[in-house]
Amino acid sequence: MSVRTPDPDPDWTPDAEPPPHPSSTPGWLTDFELAQIRERLPLLYVEAVPVRVDGLGQVTELGVLLRANPLGEMTRTLVSGRVMYGETLRDALFRHLEKDLGPMAFPQLPLSPVPFSVAEYFPLPGISAFTDDRQHAVSLAYVVSVTGTCEPRQDALEITWMTPEEAASDEVCAEMEGGRGVLLRQALASVGGLR
Repeated sequence: MSVRTPDPDPDWTPDAEPPPHPSSTPGWLTDFELAQIRERLPLLYVEAVPVRVDGLGQVTELGVLLRANPLGEMTRTLVSGRVMYGETLRDALFRHLEKDLGPMAFPQLPLSPVPFSVAEYFPLPGISAFTDDRQHAVSLAYVVSVTGTCEPRQDALEITWMTPEEAASDEVCAEMEGGRGVLLRQALASVGGLR
């Protein structure tokens, strides 16, 4: 089996402007294309647990997003999103942090691209702790310190800051969509936040 890169556009020149419409850019997919791909391939995602730290680097607060799902139910979730074709993990992580928390969040990306956990989401429950009824997805999860003001954007309604003890509670973990309560506890364990 051979793997090829897409054929170059015959009209493209080095001085040409990029196409303005996202569907004609190789890194973006139309809704139809995305639905087809989700039926056939696992997709790569990044997820971030935004935290605030004290002067000693100890986590004092974790940020959890509040969203309404397609059924109108309120759920809690983490910063997350797909990695686009040709995009580095660091760029994808920064893009989704800015998209969900706003441009003034000032995230401090980790020095290493190694995640604290790899979560595998399946459309059917019971295969792993994580579910996503749309697709099979693999997510690289990071703890990211933010130093600025977070103003949720896109489909996030608010960000709730809570102590590590509050975030690890059964009540908060039960409100997390797709099993992300497990991921939240793993994030706390990775930074020594569970006692």
